[in-house]
Amino acid sequence: MKSTSGNAGAQKKKMQGYVGFSNYPNQVHRRSVKRGFNFTLMVVGESGIGKSTLINTLFDSKIFSDREEMPPSAEPIKGVDVTSMSADIQETGVKLRLTVVDTPGFGDSINNEDAWQPILENIESRFDAYLAQENRVNRSKISDNRIDAVIYFIKPTGHCLRAIDIEFMKRLHTKVNLIPIVAKADTLTAREMEQFKAKILADINYHGIQIFKPVSDEFDDPETVADNREILSKIPFAVIGSEKHVERPDGSQVRGRRYPWGIIEVENEHHNDFIKLRQMLLRTHMEELKDSTDMVLYENYRTQKLLSMGHVQDNNVFREFNPLVQLEEERRAHEAKMQKMEAEMTAVFQQKVQEKESKLKQSEEELYARHKEMKTVLEKQRAELEEKKKRAEATARPITPMEQHATKGKKKNIFSGF
Repeated sequence: MKSTSGNAGAQKKKMQGYVGFSNYPNQVHRRSVKRGFNFTLMVVGESGIGKSTLINTLFDSKIFSDREEMPPSAEPIKGVDVTSMSADIQETGVKLRLTVVDTPGFGDSINNEDAWQPILENIESRFDAYLAQENRVNRSKISDNRIDAVIYFIKPTGHCLRAIDIEFMKRLHTKVNLIPIVAKADTLTAREMEQFKAKILADINYHGIQIFKPVSDEFDDPETVADNREILSKIPFAVIGSEKHVERPDGSQVRGRRYPWGIIEVENEHHNDFIKLRQMLLRTHMEELKDSTDMVLYENYRTQKLLSMGHVQDNNVFREFNPLVQLEEERRAHEAKMQKMEAEMTAVFQQKVQEKESKLKQSEEELYARHKEMKTVLEKQRAELEEKKKRAEATARPITPMEQHATKGKKKNIFSGF
């Protein structure tokens, strides 16, 4: 068999009969059903905005138990607390380990500065825990508690996003799949809700906030493409939640809320977007949310984390191996290395020559200075000797003949007494 390398693509071959690998998706399905699935969902919003009710409505289960009403004298929660609860639920033989992370206290204070910090730290700590497990020697059991999606509850003010909404989403949109929803949609009319959604999307686009949106590709069938387009048209989702059933005029029971003017149904697409939210979150895009968390958000965080720790990526390990190209690269690298060594040796030699010349020049200057100094001293001594000679010659007088005769007479008188 001839192997190909480089950028040549694989050749398409037509099979003559049934082999069996087309059954692989069924194998994956059986294994997945046997193992079950994990899904971690975070809900963020002010107290009393309907987080617990919506979660219980989404999963048609009592995920959040009824909370006891706090007496008026009780002290409110200070700051933001991050709590999580898990539940094992099953539907038609498929098991799901659901973990819901709640954020009580968010947006409840007068001063909500840095209210998102505990939530951001919790999300990053989950990334760090998963990264630490990946780096272990034994990775047979890895617990994945990374946040797969964050449902952010927007207060139905009817105006635009508040400062806390914008700041929260700007801080977290690169760490999680953000799904903004308008809570308590029954407090606004249909026209007010439409205008409110347009303002929210305008603010999101203006501030460059990335929210999760279903994406269609060439492999999707027309029905899936149409569903994704319809889901996109509903973002941000305007939803209501209710754990109670009310009776319609025809006697049927529906989950909803009763008002003096009528009934608003949770699972009625003409009343709110609950159906589309549940469809995207659980029925059609749950795996896409998990893949986005694993392959995009976590990988970006992991890359930045490792780079900050001093790790450097060697991209050569991802290239296809070609011996000739490898030899040529090694030859070029060797030549470059030799040229570099030659340049370094030349630089060192020139530096040493310059140092030697500098020392010789310095020695020459010192010798010249000493010679000049000695010459000056000798000249001075010579001048002094000449001066002494002149003084000696000036003081010395020649002896006359009479003085010489008188001197001889004195010498004779000295010996005349003997």
